[in-house]
Amino acid sequence: MQAIGSIYNHVIIIPILNVIVALYQVFLFVGLPGAFGFAIIALTALIRIVMQPLFHSQITTAAKMQELKPHLDKIQAKHKKDPQKLQAEQMRLYQEAGVNPASGCLLLILQLPVLIGVYNTISLFVRGSGSTKVMADINNMLYHPALQIKEIDPWFLWYNLGITPAHSNQWHYYLIPVITGALQFWQGRVSMPAPKPVETKELKKGEKKAEEPTGTGADFQKAMNMQMKFIFPVMIGYFSYNFPVGLALYWNIFSLFSILQYRKLNASKK
Repeated sequence: MQAIGSIYNHVIIIPILNVIVALYQVFLFVGLPGAFGFAIIALTALIRIVMQPLFHSQITTAAKMQELKPHLDKIQAKHKKDPQKLQAEQMRLYQEAGVNPASGCLLLILQLPVLIGVYNTISLFVRGSGSTKVMADINNMLYHPALQIKEIDPWFLWYNLGITPAHSNQWHYYLIPVITGALQFWQGRVSMPAPKPVETKELKKGEKKAEEPTGTGADFQKAMNMQMKFIFPVMIGYFSYNFPVGLALYWNIFSLFSILQYRKLNASKK
């Protein structure tokens, strides 16, 4: 376990720490107020740029899945009593459309350790405020002596990025989880546009309308959509209430990038 922790520190924690310190030093040099906050924003943009190919693939896959949903519903209704045939037809449709439904998991797997790394790094800076020992530990992890710092000013706009809203005792900190949850809800809305209906022929007299898809697959899809749209924003808002504001800043900037990218994709399809 120690070896895994050491690898994680060298691959995730230490590079993130060096990038934040370098950006912080640049923003301090130009006299930008709230340099630490802008360093987190710039770090978020850099991570987004590095991971852009994966995000583009995920967004493209999500858009294709929305387009395929009506066809999947028809397959579900047609083969609901034959699970093997249903699965085979679904896989055939995915292959024809060039879609891998599991591809989104890869992005989550890669994003989670980065998010944990950002949290650990921000926490380290927060503990380092006023602590000579912690600041010495931070400086020992820097790649070059020119990056060494004496202290970190955690203030950005009206917020101390190291404080959690839960322990702030100030009303404006409670806006953070509300904003975070709202942005997550917005991201869910733009990432799941209404699917295009499949054209159907007009019913002749005496014909019955095809049954709406039901069963485990359809119910699971509805449950997932409900979770992404409502439960996930509440959960993220709760996390941002209990974690430092700096982590919420990182998450919110990440959400804004996703919202803009989804809106751009949706606009190009109109």
